[in-house]
This record gives sequence, structure tokens and C-alpha cells, in this order.
Amino acid sequence: MLFFIKCKPALSWMTGLALMCWMTLASTAQLAALESRPSNVGERLVLNAQELKWIEENPRVVVASMQFPLYLFKNELGQWNGLNHDILQRIAHMTGLEFVHRESFSPGQLLAMLERHEADMTTTLAMNDERRDFLNFSHAFGGSGWVLVGRDGDSELHSLEQLEGKVLALPARHALEAEIRREYPTIELHTVKTYGEARALVESGEAHATIENETGVHLYPAGQLKVGNSLDGKWEPDYLAVRQDLLPLLGILNKALEAFPAEEMRALRTKWMAGVLPGQAPSLWLRVSRWGYWCVVVIAVFGLLSLLWNRRLQMQIDQRLKAETVLNDQLMLQRALMDAIPDPIFIRDLEGRLLMCNKSYEEHFAIRFEKLRGTRLMDSAAFPPATAELLHGEMMQQLRTGQSRFIDRQLLFNGRLCNTYHWSVPFYGADGQLRGLLGGWSDAGRRWHRSE
Repeated sequence: MLFFIKCKPALSWMTGLALMCWMTLASTAQLAALESRPSNVGERLVLNAQELKWIEENPRVVVASMQFPLYLFKNELGQWNGLNHDILQRIAHMTGLEFVHRESFSPGQLLAMLERHEADMTTTLAMNDERRDFLNFSHAFGGSGWVLVGRDGDSELHSLEQLEGKVLALPARHALEAEIRREYPTIELHTVKTYGEARALVESGEAHATIENETGVHLYPAGQLKVGNSLDGKWEPDYLAVRQDLLPLLGILNKALEAFPAEEMRALRTKWMAGVLPGQAPSLWLRVSRWGYWCVVVIAVFGLLSLLWNRRLQMQIDQRLKAETVLNDQLMLQRALMDAIPDPIFIRDLEGRLLMCNKSYEEHFAIRFEKLRGTRLMDSAAFPPATAELLHGEMMQQLRTGQSRFIDRQLLFNGRLCNTYHWSVPFYGADGQLRGLLGGWSDAGRRWHRSE
């Protein structure tokens, strides 16, 4: 019970984290259900005879396509994807047309493809006077604004008036190029091929700003750039642009857009655009709160794991202490038993060195065990050298043969001749391996006297 009381704060944080993950998964499942809901846009449009004949004669429509993230782009497999691609696929189901993408790499190249009749239509062009000269635009089906992009560290940009007398980098034939030249003649325009080149000029300081679509501007790494405010009154609807000589195609596309249910269009835009455009930057307090929340969660998780680990270590320590106590008790009992035996008893290792002895052994040699530990018989002055060598050789033979020895013998010990009953037996470890000899001796006369 004490364990669960100590774990209660950590368990509370873990429960909160689990609930948050569950809510996130529930929201994801709800969005997936919305996207996978069956639609009616696969039903064929009611077209007139002229439109049906045109489709029969022109079943494949070439679309000039430039990668424009979220609207139109290639995925990791090299396949086209995005909002506009999904809309074209729905229109294909409704009309029987087949839309084939032909890639371009800049606005200028895309317009040139349409002018040279290398493509029939496009999906990512904004409307302006120059483009209306050779293109027709369909009904609008959404839209987005234009935003100013400046260099990080410069003053924030709010309007084109701030750029008067400064350099503005734009891709060639940008939708706003002609209007800016006409209404803001003091702005120095520097035209390049792509949006990426325009951003690079701003980042290097060669241009003061560029203009990008607000939908995709936040998808690129910020680097040295900073996104400013939207341009007032410069909101641009989304169109399908068709060459002027393809009026039947324009009529078919407009009918398809009119028949496109608003709910289905909203679901598609939600699929690609939801959560992409950032609102106002979160306040410092909000950012600190979020970091603080996750820090508390991480600390709580590590705290719980640490508590469990410490609990496990404490249990292991307690078990080891108990085992050591039992072992010490056993050793003390063995020592007491050995010391209670009146005859000398010794334990020697495989080299004949003394490992343990009892009190009687110490008294016979008149030396404390601490000084006897690790000595061999040849190291003691109690036996003559020849006797010590004989006894040591007998022990080594016993260790080689594994035989026990029980013998009555006379020994010269401490300068006097003693009749002794000498015994020694090999002893083995728990693993079955020979560890040494256990032995001792007693006074033979006293032994026979006791036996009578």
C-alpha cells in the first residue's frame, strides 16, 4: 500500500498522458472517417452533344503543372498529389476525361507551355490582364492571399509602400508583376525564374523582400527569412486556367465545378489545408506552458521508472543481506563446532597451505591463526624438516589420488616424541571439484584410555 501511495503522483501524470493520446487518436480517426466517406462526385455529368463529342475526340487533357506544395506536388514515389490533383481526379470521374500532368519548373516556363499549345490547361495560375489575353479562367473554387517575405532582423513588412525605393524579387511573369510596375514604379523589381531563387536573393540581402502565396510560404525552412503580413486587397481565388481555343473544355470544367458538392470540396480542402496556415504566433507564456507540461510528463515518467527500479534494487539488497546473515550464522556455528573439538583440526588447500584451524591447533603450535594462515608444514619449526617434508608429500599424494588416510604414528613434535592417531580426508566444493584436505590428530594414548 505504501508503494502505491508513493507512486500516486506519477500514476496521475501517466493517466493524463494516456488520455491526451486517446483524444489525439480519436480526432485522427474522425478526420479519416470524414475523408473516407463515400461521395457522389463519381456520378457522370449531364453534358450536351457538343461536349460529349469533344470529350470523345480529346479524351486526354494535358495539364501544365508546377510543384506548388499542398496544391500540387510530387510525392516520394514521383507521383502527383495535392488538392488540385484530387479535384482533377474527381472531375475525371464525373466527365470521363483523363488529365495528364506535364511538369514545368517556373511560372514563366508554365505560361510558355500554354502559349505554345504544349499544354491545354493549368491549375495554379492567378488571374491578371496578361494571362487573360490567351487564357480563360473557370469558376473559382477557393483561394488564398499573398504575403510579404523579408529578411529576418529587418523591420516587419506590412505593405508594398514600405518597399518603395527598394528591391523586390519576383519570379518572372508573377501574377502581381504588372500591377506592381504600374502602381508602384519606384519599387525596383528583380525578376528570377523560380520562387526559390527569389527567396535566396532575400536571404543573401540582394533583395529586400519577395511575395509568395500564404498557403505554401510556411512549408519552407525559415532560414534567414521572416514572413510578414498579407497584402491588403490581394486575395486571389483558385481557378482552372484553359487556353482560349478550348472553350468546350472550359464549359465542361465549369459544369463539373458547379456540380461539385460544397461538402465534398470542404472535405478536400480540410484534408490538405487544415492546420497548415499558422495563426498568430503563440505567446511566450503559452510556449513555456507547453514545454513545462511536457517536462513534467517526462519527469513523472522517469520518476515512476526510478521509483520502480529503486524498489527492485532495495528488494535485491534486502535478500542479499538476509542471505549474508544466514551465511554468517552458519560460519559462526561451524567455527564454534570446530573450536569445541579438543583435538587439533586443520583445513589445507590444494597446495598444502593452511586455510582454517581450530583453537586446539593454535594451542599446539602456540601461534595465532592469523600468523599461520597460508603457511605449509615446511614453514613451521614445530616439525623437523624431514618430518614436515614427509607429511607434506603424503598430503599431496592424497590430493592426487583422492584417498582418505587414518593412521597411528609416532611424530617428533616440538622436540618430543608423540604417539598420535592422524587422519585426513579430501573435501569437495558444491560444484564437485576437489578443494583441499580436512584433517587432524589426537593423542593415541589418551584415545585408547578413553576407549577402555
